[in-house]
Amino acid sequence: MASLLWGGDAGAAESERLNSHFSNLIHPRKNLRGIKSTAVPNIDGSLNIEDDDEDDIVDLATNSLLNKLIRQSLVESSHRVEVLQKDPSSPLYSVKTFEELRLKEELLKGIYAMGFNRPSKIQEMALPMMLAHPPQNLIAQSQSGTGKTAAFVLAMLSRVNALELFPQCLCLAPTYELALQTGRVVERMGKFCVDVEVMYAIRGNRIPRGAEVTKQIIIGTPGTVLDWCFKRKLIDLAKIRVFVLDEADVMIDTQGFSDQSIRIQRALPSECQMLLFSATFEDSMWQFAERIIPDPNVIKLRKEELTLNNIRQYYVLCEDRKDKYQALCNIYGGITIGQAIIFCQTRRNAKWLTVEMMQDGHQVSLLSGELTVEQRASIIQRFRDGKEKVLITTNVCARGIDVKQVTIVVNFDLPVNQAKEPDYETYLHRIGRTGRFGKKGLAFNMIEVDKLPLLMKIQDHFNSSIKQLDPEDMDEIEKIEY
Repeated sequence: MASLLWGGDAGAAESERLNSHFSNLIHPRKNLRGIKSTAVPNIDGSLNIEDDDEDDIVDLATNSLLNKLIRQSLVESSHRVEVLQKDPSSPLYSVKTFEELRLKEELLKGIYAMGFNRPSKIQEMALPMMLAHPPQNLIAQSQSGTGKTAAFVLAMLSRVNALELFPQCLCLAPTYELALQTGRVVERMGKFCVDVEVMYAIRGNRIPRGAEVTKQIIIGTPGTVLDWCFKRKLIDLAKIRVFVLDEADVMIDTQGFSDQSIRIQRALPSECQMLLFSATFEDSMWQFAERIIPDPNVIKLRKEELTLNNIRQYYVLCEDRKDKYQALCNIYGGITIGQAIIFCQTRRNAKWLTVEMMQDGHQVSLLSGELTVEQRASIIQRFRDGKEKVLITTNVCARGIDVKQVTIVVNFDLPVNQAKEPDYETYLHRIGRTGRFGKKGLAFNMIEVDKLPLLMKIQDHFNSSIKQLDPEDMDEIEKIEY
């Protein structure tokens, strides 16, 4: 199994992972791709502020890549899987082992070499459909860590003829980085597949004029693939057997990608197998999926109901951020804490709080939007491994990152939207980081007096109780139990 990037190794373009996670946060002056202008906390606690008063917003593509990096192994999904077959009368098959799929020996070896012992919940249902003869189209909802990428890579590798030297499988991803992640799975799973090769149709991968594309699997972004197909005539879409559209919810969130993807799909032969994957299934996503995938089977996940029922919520009235920090220290000193996540609305507050806690001897790490995705993944992994007890973050960590040891979430700032009204969904996802996996959790809201009406709106919206806590009353704090 080989991959081809004209002009060098794809991995060379990626940023080096953090070696010492916090030295780069205190002095991120190194030439790290993805970091724009930053506010750098100085050792004395002062800040060089440029644009850090803005709310920290992370796009869908970045969040998707982050989840891929931090979920290198399968996670058990608690969602119930629903299957809607295009022909309800046909039998519904599922598998419990990879051997039941009757795969080629070299593919089975590749799967086991990757550390997969048995199919995940999604794979049990999806793989028999994806590997069926004749091929069946599929729309599937699946998050990172459920084995989704491995499933469609297996489908592509199963249908490739190594003796035919032209593109046979085409996978669209919304970004350069996500395309490379998928390509690595192809390379790892296909390492025993002799003469099967993958090529990347991504920015910067320039093919010399007159050269032919002889690789069987093409992974790329819609714009570059469109150029290779229609302008450069490097890919004959009439010969494509498997078409995969990955991260479709990110695709429709990116201007132009929907139209480009549809234009590519319309040039495919009717017998081409079409597979679409998305983490979410909003109405706009459904409309796009039904437009681009004809006569599909559908696999859906029952929506995870985030709840506040097993989370005890408190609020502390404070005058300013120094007052908030003192209250935080009192709570921290009075309660046995496993691990805690502290949310700030802006990078400025997050960096200030990080410096304060470090100077007081706390083991903390800082996660904010100006870091590269690779740096964020490294920081989250260190937190998961228990190397730091406190993670200070902006909204980059509000969704999808599960750390079982988190027992406390602190809103150092309440989440608000652009209209300065409560952001209810972000509040739910923030404090949903605790009280997961059937455990009870604690949430503390540090608020100024003028923000109290916002908190009351949150309390009313969720019909839940948020109790006031006196941070000076250590007896009251010590009575709080999980």
